[in-house]
Amino acid sequence: MSDFSQWSLRSELVEAIASQGITEPTPIQQASLADILAGADVLAQAKTGSGKTLAFALGILSGLDAPSGVQALVLCPTRELADQVTQAIRKVAVRLPNVKVSAFYGGIPVRVHVESLVHEPAIVVGTPGRILELIETGALKLDAMKTLVLDEADRMLDMGFEPAIQTIQKALPKKRQTLLFSATFPDAVRALSKSYQRDPKEILLDTDTRSEHIEQLFFEVPISRKADALLHLLGQLQPAQALVFCNTKIDCQQVEQHLAKAGFDVCALHGDLEQRDRDEAMVRFQNGSVRVLVATDVAARGLDVSDLPLVISYELAHQADVHVHRVGRTGRAGKDGRALALVASSEIGRVKAVEEQMSLTAQWQRIDLSAIKLAPLKADWKTLVIDAGRKDKLRPGDILGALTGKQQIAATQVGKIALFDTRAYVALHKNVADKALQLLRQDKIKGRSFRVRLLSPAV
Repeated sequence: MSDFSQWSLRSELVEAIASQGITEPTPIQQASLADILAGADVLAQAKTGSGKTLAFALGILSGLDAPSGVQALVLCPTRELADQVTQAIRKVAVRLPNVKVSAFYGGIPVRVHVESLVHEPAIVVGTPGRILELIETGALKLDAMKTLVLDEADRMLDMGFEPAIQTIQKALPKKRQTLLFSATFPDAVRALSKSYQRDPKEILLDTDTRSEHIEQLFFEVPISRKADALLHLLGQLQPAQALVFCNTKIDCQQVEQHLAKAGFDVCALHGDLEQRDRDEAMVRFQNGSVRVLVATDVAARGLDVSDLPLVISYELAHQADVHVHRVGRTGRAGKDGRALALVASSEIGRVKAVEEQMSLTAQWQRIDLSAIKLAPLKADWKTLVIDAGRKDKLRPGDILGALTGKQQIAATQVGKIALFDTRAYVALHKNVADKALQLLRQDKIKGRSFRVRLLSPAV
């Protein structure tokens, strides 16, 4: 059988995933779900975007008991991935009664998280540092925990989280299920599995890092001309969206400013941003109100954009496996993608490591910078912010109803709606964005007035 009925899943879960248009299990789901549902430890390798989050979400949600404290803990390397995983689990749990899923990570005051734990969630998702902090304060109690998930384990080890993970696992019940997912299996990940898992079922899928759906090209460009080369390639290719990777926060900021001055709808994502700014950068790229996101590798594991056609490495990553993860943001789920790299002479040595890691021969192309094609990428959507969210019992349907109720705005002119605890972001077609702002300022949502505004583009 090829659909989800082959497993004994609760009807509410099957209905929830069907409502998302998911009917066929991915290879990682097909290979791991039986073991996960049986309560076995699983050590799994699969490409980014393979569907592993749904696999462990179904396992966790299938095993939930009546309210009895925190029953599952998912550790992630970055805030962005933690938030993405939380949203994915909530979508699957939407038809289950009283299932609270909470995300805890840095950038938010600890007291906010401590207060939210007064009413314990069934599932906790977070970064190791913040989770450890909450355990040590006594706010997060894990006595009832049944499942531990280590997501993107290789990345957590690369970021130096092993001591925190070791301390966290000492606070967990010894009798538990441990699911470990990793894109690569270096010795350190094997050692982690050996320490924390009991006779795990090992699943190796998609270990070939090449993809026939991704065209990968390299361009030798002097450092002084990289900004021009980027403008030229974006203008020439005119992608629906593009993700541009930089190695440092400073370069990330400079590239964003350069593109913004050239007229591009662009934003940046890097570690110096406040949490709200990081959330807004992610939301705007995901809802299409910016065409280009310039990011450090903090986004490589946490960004989920379907049909992303183009990834550009403004600088080649220092490590070949990081380059693999960058490339893996495009060409997902069988879609075509393109990954380009701007390589200075000082970076050429890194190309050999990429060739070995990906079992390929680099395809080099010349780029003519004598006549730069400047054609800025402008978005058809804008983002409106409402200063109210889940804590105000606001739902996407409430927002959509307020916008379309007077028939001045069509439902097709309203794009993605993203809900956070205290904010909501709504994508609106640029032709009706100002009208929508006026409507929500004049009228109420669910009988209440909230502050609303449009996000300004980068300058």
